[in-house]
Amino acid sequence: MPPTVSVVIPVFNEEQILPILYQRLSEVLGAYGEAYEIVFVNDGSRDGSLASLKRLHTDDSHVKVVSLSRNFGHQTAITCGLDQATGAAVIVMDADLQDPPEVLPQLLDKWREGYDVVYAVRDKREGESAFKLGTAAVFYRLLRAMTQVDIPLDTGDFRLMSRRAVDALQSARERSRFVRGLVSWVGYRQTGVTYTRKERMAGETKYPLRKMLKFALDGLTAFSFAPLQVATYLGVSISVLSFLYAVYAIILRLFTTQTVPGWTSLMVAVLFLGGVQLVALGIIGEYLGRVYEEVKQRPLYLLDERIGFD
Repeated sequence: MPPTVSVVIPVFNEEQILPILYQRLSEVLGAYGEAYEIVFVNDGSRDGSLASLKRLHTDDSHVKVVSLSRNFGHQTAITCGLDQATGAAVIVMDADLQDPPEVLPQLLDKWREGYDVVYAVRDKREGESAFKLGTAAVFYRLLRAMTQVDIPLDTGDFRLMSRRAVDALQSARERSRFVRGLVSWVGYRQTGVTYTRKERMAGETKYPLRKMLKFALDGLTAFSFAPLQVATYLGVSISVLSFLYAVYAIILRLFTTQTVPGWTSLMVAVLFLGGVQLVALGIIGEYLGRVYEEVKQRPLYLLDERIGFD
């Protein structure tokens, strides 16, 4: 018989945290009193995470482990876990304990009230730099302004989904995945609960600046054509300005004794237009690259091991 609650946790080099995470999670789920499973997805960890997960499964049959053939990325690991989870309610959370397991009963209570998606809203984020807080705030507000999908502000992937929401999400198999945006796209009844996001207990962040930028690009390109439209509007605006400048130069030449100074204005115009063209090509390239990834039709991930599944 399928469990009532599934908890999906992607894992990448989290050996130090796993025993503490398992202990706190087991206490919370055991006290809630529903049948449950914990699905850990080992996303190509290079430390002892997989061995630690196998020990947890040996000690507790609630623990199930999926190991990917290599590191496919956080969002794909979440997708794999959702594919394997069988619960009527599926909760996604990170392994670093910044998402406290003690919030799970609040998510489940809202699900009991009839909500299909219950997302956790960060009212405070401990231990994070002002730069990361500022860029995250700007990104989510920019994303919300540029898309037609109502993506809640100040939320991550920490959320609960009903079985029908998970089944609907599984129909979207795009490669450049932005799971929190896809969950909003699914729709159904959604609500949020607030919590304080804790400081990472051990290890280091798996989202350095380079990965944060790629993640932001995936989110923007997956749910908005606005960058392409900006490139179009910018090109039209510059063309109009260039035409007006040309008219101005002709009028000066024909009807006055003045002429438009040449070298400086010419170089500025050439360099500016060249920069705009390269930016526009870069935006087009981002979308084209994602189309290229889709048409190859490779699987989202490959499994190495499945442990604890019937």
